Amino acid sequence: MKRAMTCYGTVRRGPGGTDGAPRGTADRGMVSGARAAAELGLRRGEFQTAVQLGLVRAAARGPDGVPRWPRTELARVGALDGFPDALREQVRTIGTMPAAALLGTSPGRFTRLARCGHLTPAAYRINRYRVVVWSYLAAEVGEFARRRPELLRGPAPARDREGLAAGTDLRARGWRLRRTGQLLRACTDPWERAAVLAAPLPPHTVAEDVPDGRERILLAALAPARPYGHPVRPAAAEVAGRLLRVQQPDEAQWYRRGLLLALERARSAAPGTASVEDDGLQGADIDPRAVHPGELAVLVQ
Repeated sequence: MKRAMTCYGTVRRGPGGTDGAPRGTADRGMVSGARAAAELGLRRGEFQTAVQLGLVRAAARGPDGVPRWPRTELARVGALDGFPDALREQVRTIGTMPAAALLGTSPGRFTRLARCGHLTPAAYRINRYRVVVWSYLAAEVGEFARRRPELLRGPAPARDREGLAAGTDLRARGWRLRRTGQLLRACTDPWERAAVLAAPLPPHTVAEDVPDGRERILLAALAPARPYGHPVRPAAAEVAGRLLRVQQPDEAQWYRRGLLLALERARSAAPGTASVEDDGLQGADIDPRAVHPGELAVLVQ
């Protein structure tokens, strides 16, 4: 049975059962996402958010891509302080209307704040009209109200007004940045880090920055899987798939700079020597309004 290591854990390729998990004693104690959610006392959407945020570590995937979680991971989560209430609060997401109500402002102002990068989406869904519907962590919305009350009333800052006039919408960028940070913190191999930073870039851009075909094959093999809960219906999957790719040249430049730095470290590192603490990269903590190549250079080194 062949195995490939990714930031999501070990991908097993071989004969599988009806739920996508390989048969055999090695996978005893593994449960499906639905069962894992139930045992943690979470709804399906809450469990998806917990996995995407790294609160529940990602699982092994069967040959059809269906993930399963070891009971040891469920036991680890269940042993955390304040479980299950603390976990539910960490993954509680709200949409635009309840978020605006929580802030005591209008839905229109909340949307403008999110478009300008003041609030970062934590999850998404594609509605029946193939429109992206964002949701936000309730805890972060509440914290924003306490931290930036001046933005909830009165005229918007000049920077926001200029951005909105230019059609700025940083919601997808912020979501990608949050996801990138979470994936990087889950990686322990320098080539996996490089693969995470290459994944949002178009293939032709990666080909320019990684001329060695063998390295490109390795990066493709180690590329992170789509987010847990990513839609499977073709129309919705196509829309959601665009969220995984950079949209603007300045954003692409940020990832390209990060990829080149990661490649330098991967090429020079001995196998197994990288650790999560090596670079201190905290992608989810970077302001999506201010991301630029120099910032990533400081963080990765």
